[in-house]
Amino acid sequence: MLSNQQHGMKIQKSFVKTNDTASIRCPDCGLVKNISVGKFRNNRHTLKTRCSCGINFLVALDFRRHYRKPTVIIGMYSLIGGSYSGGGQMQVHNLSRSGVGFSISGVHNISIGQKALLNFRLDDKKQTVLTKKVLIKNVRKNTIGCEFINQTQIGKDLGFYLQP
Repeated sequence: MLSNQQHGMKIQKSFVKTNDTASIRCPDCGLVKNISVGKFRNNRHTLKTRCSCGINFLVALDFRRHYRKPTVIIGMYSLIGGSYSGGGQMQVHNLSRSGVGFSISGVHNISIGQKALLNFRLDDKKQTVLTKKVLIKNVRKNTIGCEFINQTQIGKDLGFYLQP
C-alpha cells in the first residue's frame, strides 16, 4: 500500500470511468488531461506521471464501480445462512452503493462466500439506521470487504449519504 507521499511526490487519486479513461490533473499547473487506462486494469494501479509543465507526480487509479466514502461508524454483524454462526461488533471503514468495508477485533470464522447481516447507524443528521444483507467478498486478517446482496434497493438515505 502506498502512503500519501512516495519518494517526495504526492499521490493524486483518479476515478476510472466506465470507458476506461481517467482525468489526471497536474497538482502544480492545474492542467487536466484525459487518458486511456484500460491496460492497467489488472496490473499496476499507481502511475508516475510527468506534466508538460515539468513536474512529476503519482496518480493512483481507482477502478471501483462506485465512489467509496470513508467512514468511522460502529455497528454489529452476524453471519447468516448454512451452518455459519458468529457475530459481534464491527467498525465500518468505507461505504459505497455496492458494498461496505469493515473491521472486527479478535479471532473470527468469517470466510469468502459467507453471508452476513450488518446493522449500523449512519453519522448523518437523521442518524439513519441501516440493516443490510451482504456477501463476503474479501477477508484480510480482521478487515472484511462485502457486497450488498440487493444493490438495486440501496435506499434514498444511503444514496444521499454517499454523495461526495
